[in-house]
Amino acid sequence: MTLQWQDIDTVLLDMDGTLLDLHFDNYFWLQHLPKRYAQIFNVDVLSIENRLHQMYAEMQGKLQWYCFDWWAQQLQVDIVELKQEITHLIEVRPSVTDFLQSLQQSHCRVVLLTNSHRAGMQLKFDKTGIDQYFDEIVSSHDYGFCKEQQEFWQAAESHLKFDKRRCLFIDDSLPVLTAAKKFGIAFNIAVENPDSKKPANSFSDFDSVRNFEQLTKRLDEL
Repeated sequence: MTLQWQDIDTVLLDMDGTLLDLHFDNYFWLQHLPKRYAQIFNVDVLSIENRLHQMYAEMQGKLQWYCFDWWAQQLQVDIVELKQEITHLIEVRPSVTDFLQSLQQSHCRVVLLTNSHRAGMQLKFDKTGIDQYFDEIVSSHDYGFCKEQQEFWQAAESHLKFDKRRCLFIDDSLPVLTAAKKFGIAFNIAVENPDSKKPANSFSDFDSVRNFEQLTKRLDEL
C-alpha cells in the first residue's frame, strides 16, 4: 500500500462492515427478521426466508434495500423495534477506535458516508459512540441515492465541497468502491473481513486491509 497521508485532506468512511462488525446486520436480515416475522404472523420460517431472499436479490444496490421505512411498509413490521432486540450484537471492529482517535487529532477532515437509514445509524451511535469522531455524517437517504450510484457522489461533492483528488475512501463493498473510483476518488481501500463470523474477502482492484493498525501507525508518524 502506497498511501501517503500528506496527500489526503478528507477521509470518507463507511460504517457497517468497515467501522462496525457486519455480523449484526447479516444476523438481523438473514436470521432474526425471518424468525421474528414467522412468530408475529404465525407462518412457516422457511417460506418467509425464501420470500425475503427473493426481495433481497431484487433490491440489492437500490436505495430501498437500505430503507427501514420501505421494509416496514412491505413487511408490516417495525424494523427498528426488531433491531433493538439484538443490539448486544453491535460491535466496533478491532483497532477502529484507535484509528478514529488518530484521525481526529490529524489534519484530516473526517466524514461518515453510509447507506444506513438514519434510524439504524442512531441505534449504532447509541451503542458505540463512534459519532463523536466525525466532522460530518451523511446517510445516502439524505441525497436520495445510494453509494453505488454516481448521483450519490455528485451530491456528496456538492454538499461536502471536498477535493476528490485528495480524498481517502474506505469501504467493504466492491460495488461501492468501484463507484467511488469511477467518480474520481483518488484513494480507495477495501476492508477484507467486514463480518467477523465469515471468511475474509479478497480484492484484486483495490488495496485492502484487515484492520486499521497499519494506517494508524503511518498517521501517527506524521
